[in-house]
Amino acid sequence: MNIAILGGGCFWCLEAVFEEVRGVEKVISGYAGGLRPNPSYEQICTGATGHAEVVQLHFDPAVISFRQLLEVFFAIHDPTTPNRQGNDIGSQYRSVIFCQSDSQRLDAEAFIAELNNGKHYPSPIVTEVKGETPFYAAEEYHQHYFARNPRQGYCQFVVAPKVLKFRNYFKNWQK
Repeated sequence: MNIAILGGGCFWCLEAVFEEVRGVEKVISGYAGGLRPNPSYEQICTGATGHAEVVQLHFDPAVISFRQLLEVFFAIHDPTTPNRQGNDIGSQYRSVIFCQSDSQRLDAEAFIAELNNGKHYPSPIVTEVKGETPFYAAEEYHQHYFARNPRQGYCQFVVAPKVLKFRNYFKNWQK
């Protein structure tokens, strides 16, 4: 198994989508990129710890490549808005890739360059490409949030459309 750590807004959205991706064996919502060890949700929500909400993906590269994970990642969030996804505002919602290897860094940088050069978005991509950093699992009540709370308002209006977009555009990559 390989590991990828991606942040693109609320981790509930990313988790719900990546749990449906063939080759992704495990998805853990959590925090990365900050200064405080073992931060709590309440602490990272202030923006003062520097952490981003992220998902840690355990994936089988024989089934799905890191680049394919990036294709899904960039399709389901807005990588052009710094520190924001929709109504979620703050540095904890930034678009970021915490690369676990030099090859992941090269793939991420090349993919972002392709998207920018191809003018796939109306504005330049602001996704940060960072190196390895400690990952801290979020509290248990955040894990599998969409699966456990599909009728919750945020899940219906924000998470569900991203899951539907994945299902419509990536049919061949669904479990």
